[in-house]
Amino acid sequence: MAKCGGYMGKVLVVDVKNRTTSLYPWSDADREDYLGGKIMAAKIIRDNVNPNVKAFDEENIIVVSTGPLTGTNAPASSRFNISTISPLTGLLTSSNCGGNFGLSLKRAGYDALIIKDKSESPIWIEITEEKVLFHDAKDLWGKKVSMTQEALDSEAGKIVIGPAGENLVKYASIFSGERAAGRGGIGAVMGNKKIKAITAKGNLRPKIAEPEKTKEFYKKWIGSLRDHPLTGEQLPKFGTAGLISLMQHRNILATKNFKYGQYQDFQKISGERLRKDFLIRNKGCVTCPIQCGRQVEIGSRVVKGPELETLGLLGPNLLNNDLELILRWNLELDELGMDTISTGGTIAFAMELNEKGLWENNIEFGKTENISEIFEDIAYRKGIGNQLAEGTRYLSEKYGGIEFAMHSKGMELSAYEPRSAIGQGLGYAVSNRGGCHLNAGYLVLFEGLGLSIDPYSTKAKAELTIMTQNIMEATSSAGNCLFTLYAMLPKNLIRNPNSKVTRFTNKLLTTSLAASIIRFINKADEKLLPIKLSQIPQIKAIELVTGMKMTIGKLKNIGDRGYNLERMYNVERGVRAKDDFLPDRLTKVTQREDEPNSYVPLDELKEKYYEIRQWDQNGIPKKTKLRKLKLIE
Repeated sequence: MAKCGGYMGKVLVVDVKNRTTSLYPWSDADREDYLGGKIMAAKIIRDNVNPNVKAFDEENIIVVSTGPLTGTNAPASSRFNISTISPLTGLLTSSNCGGNFGLSLKRAGYDALIIKDKSESPIWIEITEEKVLFHDAKDLWGKKVSMTQEALDSEAGKIVIGPAGENLVKYASIFSGERAAGRGGIGAVMGNKKIKAITAKGNLRPKIAEPEKTKEFYKKWIGSLRDHPLTGEQLPKFGTAGLISLMQHRNILATKNFKYGQYQDFQKISGERLRKDFLIRNKGCVTCPIQCGRQVEIGSRVVKGPELETLGLLGPNLLNNDLELILRWNLELDELGMDTISTGGTIAFAMELNEKGLWENNIEFGKTENISEIFEDIAYRKGIGNQLAEGTRYLSEKYGGIEFAMHSKGMELSAYEPRSAIGQGLGYAVSNRGGCHLNAGYLVLFEGLGLSIDPYSTKAKAELTIMTQNIMEATSSAGNCLFTLYAMLPKNLIRNPNSKVTRFTNKLLTTSLAASIIRFINKADEKLLPIKLSQIPQIKAIELVTGMKMTIGKLKNIGDRGYNLERMYNVERGVRAKDDFLPDRLTKVTQREDEPNSYVPLDELKEKYYEIRQWDQNGIPKKTKLRKLKLIE
């Protein structure tokens, strides 16, 4: 059992081939170094999966992991992580989910679940406090996501796949309730192992080191989230969809396969219109005070509405202004068990291939009547759907168009057009899992969606990207939603964007002085930063829950360790500097004639990034860095 609070103290290993279970050794020292979540999963995968193993090899494993805040009633702490080798990128991938499975896994007595080997026939797995049972899933195989979940215990937490996962679509997702662990094709790995679903159920709770102090601190934390203009006003009112209008204004709304950064009909698919014409009520993840989710009515069903990424990539990126249609498409893709981001990105690329005469496929920008049929064809790998199911990189290698194939490391980019947010562009390129806005460090929050630092300046962008990546890695591994980090931006700066103080701050953050300070913070040993920051309440929460001493220096270093651990393993799988790339459209073509700097100067940004990360010119972490992080002897 764990001496640290916040943990159940057990990691369950399930061998689906031999129908056996065991426990994986995970010590309190491991908990101090890796916390949990995606960093814990990266450590387990690197220690157990040979770098030559491919996604669909039976030697590949799936790790489902929680953090120490999960199950403690911390705000927005129902998050759990799923990591594996991605069939889309061929690299270590992770995907985070806000469904109830992580909470239920802890209540069954486990901090994490490791799935190994491969079943010969479809099964579903039942996990309780007392036992693990393997059930025949022949009656579930072939069912869509909601029907699968309805057929299982209504009181249990669940993760399930849809037809896309069964048919090994390279960007198939895993669902828990209405929430998706969407990216990287983890649903296809689960389908390849012939696992249709896993349930977990129990009544156990993790012990908390300082229960009364924790309860009081959580009340203050929730109050600060509700008092912040982003987490207490914008997200509850409009959800992530509320960013559409701001992205339009900032020239970062991906349009027509990222050819443009603005869409003339943006108001028709905006968060404001979604709220006015379609919103039934707000809904959030378990334990979340923000409640950014949208509930909409489709036919006779009230279901989850689309997030910003879905609106952007199935709307402007396809030149589609029909919001009602996007609502329906979002439901269709969820039922099939497919990532809306990669689906939208792949279809947009196919549209441009068709437009340029490189692949005649009857998929056209602005033409929507055949898209639902295409979704089905992808999920069941019928006709051209069989090729679309492989993703953008595959299509570009087969038909050409590499210069406008919107992916990095094989993962399709999310909806932020980076030529007017070049720090976000750097993040896309160096992200461990590929074209992900969150693993990128989400610098777009500083470049126009929260603050308004110069989006075209290279100053301090590498430094800020590393800082945000490290803090986000650690926050995620604690089991906390990354949206809570929005509140680290001082609320007065957000409420008063035109004040002298805000304008000064925006200018200061892209100066040599700011770059030097942030560089020092990024490189500093944790002993040099022995403080707690009220802007990052996760620091104190982790300390109160676990009993571990936690400072900004230690939290930052845990994130740094996690980011470099994933990088080190991907390097072992063959990643080098050449793989930290963006397509030529984003790095060699200006977005707008009136702004000559509206492109991503990737080589310059990468050079700075590597130097601060202490990676060599090939993008390989230096041994001195790895020793400092305790990743090698």
